[in-house]
Amino acid sequence: MARPPRSPRARNRVALAALVLLGGLVPAQAAHAAPPRQPDLGPPALDRNGCARIENSLPELADWPKVRSAMPRNPVDEWRIKQIVSGMSLEEKVGQMTQPEIAAITPAEVTQYSIGSVLNGGGSWPGGNKHASQQDWLRLADSYWDAAKATRTKIPVIWGIDAVHGNNNVYSSTVFPQNIALGAAHDPCLVRDVENSTARQIRSTGQDWAFAPTLAVVQDDRWGRTYEGFSEDPRITRAYGYEAMNGLQAGARLRIGPNGVIGTAKHFIGDGGTTNGQDQGVNASSEADMINLHGQGYYGALAAGAQTVMASFNSWTNPDLGINEGKIHGSDKVLNQILKGKMGFDGLVVSDWNGIGQVDGCTNASCPRAINAGLDVVMVPNDWKAFIANTVAQVRGGEIPMSRIDDAVTRILRVKLRAGLFEERKPSQRWYAGSSDALTDKALAREAVRKSQTLLKNNGNVLPLARNAKVLVVGKSADSIQNQTGGWTLTWQGTGNTNADFPGATSILAGLKEDLANVTFDPTGTVDPKGYDAVIAVVGETPYAEGVGDLQRKSLEAAKLYPEDLALLDKVSGKGIPVVTVYVSGRPLYVNKELNRSDAFVAAWLPGTEGGGVADMLVRGKDRGGYHGKLSYSWPKSACQTPLNPWSPGYDPLFALGYGLTSHQRTTVGKLDETEGPARCGSTGGGGTATEDLPIYDRTDVAPYKSFIGSAANWGGTEIGPDGTASHPEINVVPADVNVQGDGLKATWTGTGAAQLYSQHPGGTDDLRGYLNADGALEFDVIVHSPPVNRTVVSLHCVYPCSSEVNATKLFGDLPAGQKSTVKIPLSCFASGLDFESVDTPFLVYTDGAFSASFANVRWSPGGAKDPDARKCSDLTG
Repeated sequence: MARPPRSPRARNRVALAALVLLGGLVPAQAAHAAPPRQPDLGPPALDRNGCARIENSLPELADWPKVRSAMPRNPVDEWRIKQIVSGMSLEEKVGQMTQPEIAAITPAEVTQYSIGSVLNGGGSWPGGNKHASQQDWLRLADSYWDAAKATRTKIPVIWGIDAVHGNNNVYSSTVFPQNIALGAAHDPCLVRDVENSTARQIRSTGQDWAFAPTLAVVQDDRWGRTYEGFSEDPRITRAYGYEAMNGLQAGARLRIGPNGVIGTAKHFIGDGGTTNGQDQGVNASSEADMINLHGQGYYGALAAGAQTVMASFNSWTNPDLGINEGKIHGSDKVLNQILKGKMGFDGLVVSDWNGIGQVDGCTNASCPRAINAGLDVVMVPNDWKAFIANTVAQVRGGEIPMSRIDDAVTRILRVKLRAGLFEERKPSQRWYAGSSDALTDKALAREAVRKSQTLLKNNGNVLPLARNAKVLVVGKSADSIQNQTGGWTLTWQGTGNTNADFPGATSILAGLKEDLANVTFDPTGTVDPKGYDAVIAVVGETPYAEGVGDLQRKSLEAAKLYPEDLALLDKVSGKGIPVVTVYVSGRPLYVNKELNRSDAFVAAWLPGTEGGGVADMLVRGKDRGGYHGKLSYSWPKSACQTPLNPWSPGYDPLFALGYGLTSHQRTTVGKLDETEGPARCGSTGGGGTATEDLPIYDRTDVAPYKSFIGSAANWGGTEIGPDGTASHPEINVVPADVNVQGDGLKATWTGTGAAQLYSQHPGGTDDLRGYLNADGALEFDVIVHSPPVNRTVVSLHCVYPCSSEVNATKLFGDLPAGQKSTVKIPLSCFASGLDFESVDTPFLVYTDGAFSASFANVRWSPGGAKDPDARKCSDLTG
């Protein structure tokens, strides 16, 4: 039998030692030696400032460690919990395990169903008001609190919130730099302080529970959540996990006091290691890599006393290594055996948003497997009433043991007792409630920005600028607080915001005007740079969050993702005036062209609401220490160079992990190769045989495709906007939940005329013969809300009128209403009329009658036509 491949760490020990990153690996035990004892881990070593030290190396662990928590068991609490649980009904217990979204539950329902916790998702606010005040948040928190106190058990309800870089859902709060920026600061004390300030912000609006920190050790920067990870380096994540949890929970040892909230170590485990950086995808790591790479942040957080752990959306599967856990939400091995068993975690495990619905055999409202696997609190934002009814029935029917329910409720009560909630006053009467000072911490945020700025190029020592310099500022992000804050800011994706939504915030431009006496702002670069001492170009990525931010098969080439930035730099460079580029982004990108047009180049990351910290570092005299940020992610030198980590084969970055110039370091970056990368990385089929899915719509359009509606109102096509909406009299589209939050498009044909929903490559075509050669299928997930009343077709086009269609009227009519189904239509069904070498529209649905359905995860899949559930072409005619 062939040996399984060795882990990347084992393959690259010499390289790791040379880079002083993950050296110090423990030699393997001799074959005849006794099995090693389970590792035992406690708090990390501290530096001279009393914070966790980022170690030069981490020992290689042979097994999952036992983690000694700073939050010990309290015998009095345990006795009290036992008494409470013994007196609860099954319905009350399941209510404690259920977590609805605030938009889907009233305070009266909290009382009626004995609900244990609520949450607000990203972009959800009291009354649906983005500008809700602290008092609005507190009034709603009080109403839920009073409702819980009105139950027979009087068990307090807790409210969880995604406070991932400050209390970022709340209007007028200070928003700190995203985690990728904090990683570049290499300062665990700073992370502790930021998270402790965040805890006070949360208390000021009445929540009890932060869904933070994210402890992903990101391996592929195509992932749309890259910026939520502190680093690709587990040494940094280990130390930061400890201090982030210390900050949130105020260093609690027995009770979380008035300066802290309940923290969450998320997402357990492996979300940062999925293949191709696909959000919620498959992590194929060996168990050794899960232990030594992806587990490190949790060892730190649990040692600090983390009270909750959030299960991850990803799967853990590698058949070659005998690993087939599937979705983590349903894995007994991961949640029960590893986390609660070997690691000794005694807090609660919470699911992610509708995460149970992705487990085989489950729906959003029913999943005995996930509860039996170890989920204690189930995040069911909208389907919570059905979940309660189903779970109660499943316990009574023997699918879920009562002992598992009792264990879950015991853990929930343990966390609530440790948080001191049984003795707490209502949210509006607690420490920091309603305090505007607690909601803002501009000085700390500005310090965090300064420490995170990373200088990649400074030819001729252009930086720092003199305070009397005459400066021309250009670029789309110079005066855009939306761009500099990024995703998970007021709204889920961080889009739809303006500077007016951030009172008291400072844009990068405003910071420059504070620090410089002579500033001209021209966002489009039309002003002649002649006569200026320097040009500062502030460009980079625009906001995105999970799923939507995935690059998938797209390359890392910034010039293709954001061509307007290169065009701007072409306008202002080469004029004899130094150009300083400030790059705002949530990940490293291939920016050789942009670097070549810049004399100085600063990775500003996503600095949050205090853009003045960026300006401080550009101008002489504002920070005596000068630049000292160091990359916590490797920087690519080519468009498809990912994954890119020191333990990856052939590691050859443009700027290595740990790189970063100081203000006065005399280092010249020479002319860089500008070889243009492909539009998409990897094979897309062509005349050969395709081997990978071609994503067309996956929570958002996948380039080069864009989504449109067409009808007599505009047969040329109306593009569906970034908010997921478009409307004609004959058809309208809004966002919808199909598999996960906001991943689909709900199309409603009104019956007033013919109309179509479609995805198209505008102005271009693709050679997709390889998918036909690979027995491929057009696949999509769909929920039919009301079946079609007239003939409905699914069509593919090769530049109209070149097209082919199948009759899908019966197909859609036979699908179970209101339930998700996956449709697979063999591409061979379209072969008679479609030129697969010139496809411009790989998905289209057309009808002239009333019809309503939500579509998601549209793709062409090699081999799909051979699947047992693929449709027969003979059933799609007429």
